[in-house]
Amino acid sequence: MPKSIYALLYLSVSLLLSPVASASSFSLSSTDVSHGDFMSRTHEFQGFGCSGDNLSPQLSWRNAPAGTEAFAVLAYDPDAPTGSGWWHWQLVNIPKQVTSLPKGAGDPGNKQAPKGSVQVTNDYGVAGFGGACPPEGHGAHRYQFTVHALSKRLELPENASGALTGYLVKAHSLGSSTIEALYKR
Repeated sequence: MPKSIYALLYLSVSLLLSPVASASSFSLSSTDVSHGDFMSRTHEFQGFGCSGDNLSPQLSWRNAPAGTEAFAVLAYDPDAPTGSGWWHWQLVNIPKQVTSLPKGAGDPGNKQAPKGSVQVTNDYGVAGFGGACPPEGHGAHRYQFTVHALSKRLELPENASGALTGYLVKAHSLGSSTIEALYKR
């Protein structure tokens, strides 16, 4: 066999055994939202002209990469007419043994978020989940629910911004999985 074939085989096996490849099996699922489908009013914000139930969706994940020490769940709308998108939810430092969140875990008043986790202030100015509320007639917005497997628990300053939280999550992410749901008014 030519040396290039051996090099290609070595590279293929190396990629299969690398952390990037093992992270590719890391997956996110939900009983409430589906990739590419429209969300129900259950997940619409209550305020800013919206009148939904403002409940975060149920989320479950599996096959976290080796070395995972915590998880973070982020909900983001890249289509918000702000120039920088809109952070709807950032729940960080979810203990590594937790693999799901019930519907409504983003409401800090019901205490369903895992013990030890931190709900960061969203772009509505509330620490917790803030549902979809795109401007009327603005068309469908994409809502990206992403779970990140973190290499360590994050040390966030009090009142950390969404941008700083997103930066630290991505800096310590071993892998991620996203469900991109849609919503319009």
